[in-house]
Amino acid sequence: MAEKTAPYLQMKASGKQHLGNIEVAPEVLEIIASIAATDIEGVASMQGNFASGVAERLGKKIHGKGVKTDLTEEGLMIDIYCVVKYGVSIPQTALKLQEQVRQTLENMTSLQTQEVNVHITGVQFETQQTEE
Repeated sequence: MAEKTAPYLQMKASGKQHLGNIEVAPEVLEIIASIAATDIEGVASMQGNFASGVAERLGKKIHGKGVKTDLTEEGLMIDIYCVVKYGVSIPQTALKLQEQVRQTLENMTSLQTQEVNVHITGVQFETQQTEE
């Protein structure tokens, strides 16, 4: 499996003491954003890619699924790909997703996000189970 070569994000320590550098891997930001997104009411699941689908079928849990991070000159950009439940308000759910992900990343890493883009890739309908 190939390692991601994306650079670590440098963080500035707050306070009077400077004990060393703090670096956060992009994968950590993806995991934080993915967990924050799945906590939103109305989000059915996160959209993965082919590789994450194969890995999950083999029993490996993919925590950063459905999230792409990009550090540009303007700042940190987050793209979230998810499936929503049928019947929820998509605009309200997407707004909650943006707010939750932005707030969670800021609380845990002190990083400001420039953009949080939400991509709704599908709608999950309720499946009725038949009683036997």
